Amino acid sequence: MEWNCSFGQTVVLLDTDTGEFKQAITDSDSHFLAWAPDGQSLYLKVNTVDHPQVLRLHLNGYRDTLPITELTYDLAPDSNGAGFIFSFSRGMGLGSEMDMAASDGRNIKQIKNDPQFYLSFARWSPDGKQIAYIKTPDSQTPFAVGELWVMSADGFNARKLADADSGHGFAPAWSPDGAQLAFVARDNPHDAAADQSSSALMSNIHLVNVQSGLETPLTKFNLTNVGMPAWSPDGNRLAITLVMNDKMNVVLVDAASGASRQVLGESTCCAGWIRK
Repeated sequence: MEWNCSFGQTVVLLDTDTGEFKQAITDSDSHFLAWAPDGQSLYLKVNTVDHPQVLRLHLNGYRDTLPITELTYDLAPDSNGAGFIFSFSRGMGLGSEMDMAASDGRNIKQIKNDPQFYLSFARWSPDGKQIAYIKTPDSQTPFAVGELWVMSADGFNARKLADADSGHGFAPAWSPDGAQLAFVARDNPHDAAADQSSSALMSNIHLVNVQSGLETPLTKFNLTNVGMPAWSPDGNRLAITLVMNDKMNVVLVDAASGASRQVLGESTCCAGWIRK
């Protein structure tokens, strides 16, 4: 979890067996990037004001400083833990770059470079053969409409699948079988107010077939906005955060029919699934 503290944000680990909290990094601010696939280490960006670095922190306390750029804002390990992809930008108006590296941060290879978009929220397919990501226009518009793309794991064969919400931090979500992607789509893409204010956003969850490109709305809520979808391990349902009348609720949605039900009566958000 990321907590706001007097010195900035910090990542805190919760042991779900004991209920014990432990601050991951105690000598600087820290920001969560990703877990390693084996769950024994995590990637963090630290000391963002004075001397930003990307670390791999092992649960035994050992840490590796990765020799990748401090401008990194997004990182995603591959499914077998052999390496990761990361995105960075040298500044507004300069676009962004997506590179691939070994797990120790070496053997860096550029796989995408886009002078007009920020490349972010890269997510590997379950079989590790494809990467989905969001392209956000490199502009001063904070919540512009972006694009959902997919490419092969080596960076080739990139193709656009759909227009997607961007700027709010919603990553695409692969279905467990790798056949579909769930993502946040704006209902009011031409509303200038929604480009500038997150409270004006109206959105729903859409599904897109990765092979055919067929896009279908999954939810059809009115005058709401929704958060990042999370698939159940069996692929039958998705958990989403629904915001209506300034109140957040976790809703479970049937992947086939779109039928939904609220999980709790009180305000809740940000659900995840536990595989048992």
